[in-house]
Amino acid sequence: MTKGRLEAFTDGVMAVIITIMVLELKVPHGADTGALAPLVPIFLSYVMSFVYVAIYWNNHHHMFHAVHHVTGSVLWANMHLLFWLSLVPFVTGWMDENHFEPLTVAAYGGVLLGAAIAYYLLTLRLLACHERDSVLAKALGRDFKGKASAVAYVAAIPLAFVATWISLATYAAVALVWLVPDTRFESRLGK
Repeated sequence: MTKGRLEAFTDGVMAVIITIMVLELKVPHGADTGALAPLVPIFLSYVMSFVYVAIYWNNHHHMFHAVHHVTGSVLWANMHLLFWLSLVPFVTGWMDENHFEPLTVAAYGGVLLGAAIAYYLLTLRLLACHERDSVLAKALGRDFKGKASAVAYVAAIPLAFVATWISLATYAAVALVWLVPDTRFESRLGK
């Protein structure tokens, strides 16, 4: 089975996710900077969520350059990832509407953890249908950043009930780590 339809469908779903998030931003009543001030936390949570979806799209895009074919289990693993990413607008909006209450911040982390696990499972399904010495296998390696991110989410979720700012700072820190370009695929595909 070719990978083209999976990539096109994923691109479309991620575009819709980003569109839904931006539609959640409410236009303020007033044309001065004072009208924008209450929107700063909401805008920052939108930025963080946008960055997370962009990170997943970038990594998915790079990884699929090394993929030669997909199986039915890969399609389902990809749908699993898209399920978790489709919840990002909901938990972002829930946090915003409830002024970053602990449960909403923990739920945001739960969705990030679900997406991280789903991405890992997708990589496992892809590895299962490619040779051990494939470019994909070599590029994925041990995926330290992916595993460390999941550990950070697991720690940040209960911390939301202690201090929400610690959880939010952890989520932002993980996103910043992933903003550093990952050259695992580009370096191998360029050879």
